[in-house]
Amino acid sequence: MSRIDDLLAELCPNGVPFRTLGEVGEFIRGSGLQKSDLTDAGSPAIHCGQIHTYYGTWATETKSFVSDALAAGLRRARPGDLVIATTSEDDAAVAKATAWLGDGDVAVSGDAHIYRHTLAPKYVAYFFESKHFQDQKKRHITGTKVRRLSGDSLAMIRIPVPPVEVQRQLVDVLDTFAELEAELEGRRRQYEHYRDSVLAFSGTEGVRWLPMGEVGAFIRGKRFTKADYVVDGIPCIHYGEIYTEFGPHTDVVVSHVKPQLRSSLRFARPGDVVIVDVGETVNDVGKAVAWLGDADVAIHDHCFAFRHDLDPAFVSYYMQTSRFRVDKAKHIARTKVKTLLMGGLAKVLIPVPPPAEQVRVVGILDTFDALINDLSIGLPAELKSRCQQYEYYRDKLLTFEERVA
Repeated sequence: MSRIDDLLAELCPNGVPFRTLGEVGEFIRGSGLQKSDLTDAGSPAIHCGQIHTYYGTWATETKSFVSDALAAGLRRARPGDLVIATTSEDDAAVAKATAWLGDGDVAVSGDAHIYRHTLAPKYVAYFFESKHFQDQKKRHITGTKVRRLSGDSLAMIRIPVPPVEVQRQLVDVLDTFAELEAELEGRRRQYEHYRDSVLAFSGTEGVRWLPMGEVGAFIRGKRFTKADYVVDGIPCIHYGEIYTEFGPHTDVVVSHVKPQLRSSLRFARPGDVVIVDVGETVNDVGKAVAWLGDADVAIHDHCFAFRHDLDPAFVSYYMQTSRFRVDKAKHIARTKVKTLLMGGLAKVLIPVPPPAEQVRVVGILDTFDALINDLSIGLPAELKSRCQQYEYYRDKLLTFEERVA
């Protein structure tokens, strides 16, 4: 930090000027890009929801795309712009932002704003994560169920504007905190390779490969909405939660629905594997979680329960493998929303080793999964500690003595 202090002493001896975001840039609302418009190839696109779930402080590639024809009529962020999610269900997530650092323009959805500015892109993105920004934005949030921040409100938020040399030095320091997360991602890729190898059963005796429809049965859930949620009611799994809340298996839920809906619901039993049948991409469709709770759990109609006699966690782990992803892709209806066809999934082959081997494999993979994903141990625990350090130093680095006019 001495280099930054030296630069500040040399270039800003009387303090750092503060400006409103509107003075150093402009906010441009995205346009009519819907989730149903997203594809696996074409022109790069960022949907508002993906900023919350997929993107970090900056991005050079997109998760999704749109057709070239549609992209031509949409508002697009340029390299260096910020893409900001201006709606959310909670205050903390409103105005989550990512700096777009790709090689070309990227289409942006209507519930997001583009911030085109004259500052170092990563510096602005880090500022949007800082306590200084978060404290200011709270005064401008509107809405009840959906929380919002308008471009006009964002434009009133004040940002310290040190010389660009200082901005770049700050970015260099803060970037070092991202290295451990990159290491974690590398470990995850190693784990995925190992998991695929363990579950390949290449040349292993005593392992049968059978269609899923012969191993078990599929039971589709029935519809309920978030308006049906209550604090204490019938345990349920919504299809969206399988993407965001659960790992390969779980024995607890995060949501409950009204008890009076029981007769209209359909349930997964303990040991069933709950599978999502829709998604934005082919890879998303078919994500699964083994239900290991003590009682039945209501499942959404975009899910189906796979009822079988295998080890449930074994089935769920196999459904994460590259081989399964390739096989399931043959049975996905690729319309605007990708849909996994139940009849097709019943034809996909799954390995059936002896029960003791299933238990052994699950034990191995549970250990690796915990090392990669459990926040209380291993690399994630170190990452959590580093993140706490990072947040402290980020806020400290982005706090300046303001120049008196």
